[in-house]
Amino acid sequence: MTDPIAAAFAGHGRRAALMPYLMGGYPDLETSRAVAEACAEAGADLIELGVPFSDPLADGPVIHAAATHALAGGVTVDQVLGVCAAAAARLPVMLMVYANAVLAHGAEAFVARAADAGAAGLIVPDLPHDEAAELRAACDAAGLALIPLVAPSTSPERLEAIGAEARGFVYTVSLAGTTGERSALPPELPELVRRVRAAAEPTPVAVGFGIASGEQARAVAEIADGVIVGSRVVRAAGEGGAPAVRELVGELAGALE
Repeated sequence: MTDPIAAAFAGHGRRAALMPYLMGGYPDLETSRAVAEACAEAGADLIELGVPFSDPLADGPVIHAAATHALAGGVTVDQVLGVCAAAAARLPVMLMVYANAVLAHGAEAFVARAADAGAAGLIVPDLPHDEAAELRAACDAAGLALIPLVAPSTSPERLEAIGAEARGFVYTVSLAGTTGERSALPPELPELVRRVRAAAEPTPVAVGFGIASGEQARAVAEIADGVIVGSRVVRAAGEGGAPAVRELVGELAGALE
């Protein structure tokens, strides 16, 4: 059976794979599905699909506001899994979900639901590596990748441990702080990516947090295997729905050619 994540990183034909982040159910469920479809049509290689949560510690104001809006509209985990199922027909989908939602259902039960919805992987930003064994085992059994995260503050010893057990790709957080558009990339990013790559090889390295333009995406693609763009895509979804996202993702994909 082909690994959809590995295939996406190997088969994009550009400098790096492109992974937009979408908030499930934002600005509404119908538009959320249309936005995912627009990403596929415009050249995305994978999709990161957020499950709205009331206290998203890793997220900045744009994604936090989108989660709040979705929750106020009554969006549920089941409905986001429906968006996942629709998107997974076109692209590998990584569900970005906070640990509380996983624990509320139980690791095995949540993973089973994610697998039934066609998810290729889970990203759980507030689950420490040394507390992730149960969820990683459940993901392994179901054929999903539990995507690890590393940050500039990750120690060399912890980076080696994370790299040794990495699945899918290593989500490399480019800077300290929360998600959000930034005017410039951190000057230390190339060295961070080098360290992550050395610890995780042959697992691909993708970079997220702060990437907001084609120029920044191209710069990240020169050093990493994947480019994750979140707040800028979510902002486009809120301002102009699927047409705006299609235009933006097309521009980002073009920048990676």
